Amino acid sequence: MELTDFTAELLALGEPTHFEPAFARIRNDFFARLTAHGFRSIALETDRVAALDGGFSHGFGELAANRQLLAWLREYNETAEEPLTFHGFDAPTEMFSAPSPRRYLEHVRDYLGLDVDLPAGDDERWSRSEAILDPAQSPGATPEARELRILADDLLTALHAEAPRLIAATSRAAWDRARIHATAGLDLLRYHAASAVPGDRDTRIARLAGARAVIMARNLLDIHASGPGRTLVFAHNAHLGSGAGTIVASRLGDRYAFIAGSLGHSDALGLGEPAADTYEGRLQRDTADWRLTAEVPAGRTRDDHDHRYAPLTRELLDAADAVLHVA
Repeated sequence: MELTDFTAELLALGEPTHFEPAFARIRNDFFARLTAHGFRSIALETDRVAALDGGFSHGFGELAANRQLLAWLREYNETAEEPLTFHGFDAPTEMFSAPSPRRYLEHVRDYLGLDVDLPAGDDERWSRSEAILDPAQSPGATPEARELRILADDLLTALHAEAPRLIAATSRAAWDRARIHATAGLDLLRYHAASAVPGDRDTRIARLAGARAVIMARNLLDIHASGPGRTLVFAHNAHLGSGAGTIVASRLGDRYAFIAGSLGHSDALGLGEPAADTYEGRLQRDTADWRLTAEVPAGRTRDDHDHRYAPLTRELLDAADAVLHVA
């Protein structure tokens, strides 16, 4: 199977772990090849606002392949007739924290030239991990948060209402940057509101994961709509094969395709060879380095993994159009 067999406008390449560097290296090679087939952008599982300036969240800037991707994009764009674009599509959150919406909304306020106070209070109150882990310590349901959410919505409305004047006075890129900041600020307010709802641990984690999936899906749909050209998306299988991916697939149909990442063994993870009767074991048999296939032999889910590696499951394979197996 070849990459050129895919006709989707959003081609989603999943990885089963963030800790095996081979997937990001292969991703870079894939994207370089896909630029000859109408792909003009790449979107990674990182904060969308940070990515506007070539930045990363979740510590992904430490990965050599991510830094190499940005360097290659800059070099390519120096002489390209059609520049390539780098996007993040994740929420501006970390694993167990979410920042104050203040700086995102201040960007919009200042772009609009308004003199408005933002009742965000102490930023540390929002950003500490307790604000996410303990609903009683979350500012998400306070009167100030509700007031700020109304104000954020007003800022976004004003941004659209004044779009002709603002774009003429600045640029479409500057207006888009302000819009992305406004959306991120509102997303953070929604996320903090969800964190303030009481409940048992599993229910709260599922609620926040659902909120994040909606943010990721909306960002991907916005990136797709903004064009030009096709987009390669790279993130964990859990986001692209379910969650955000399910939402996007329901909207785009066959304009979205998902390649699930699969791993044989990994020195980086300390992951040994898979059992022969697992999905990974079946794929490992005929793979020297890596291969892309739409045919996965019958097998079972691997049970020798640790928390850093998410094995192939029947549900994931049912959602996938193909599998990238890295031996």
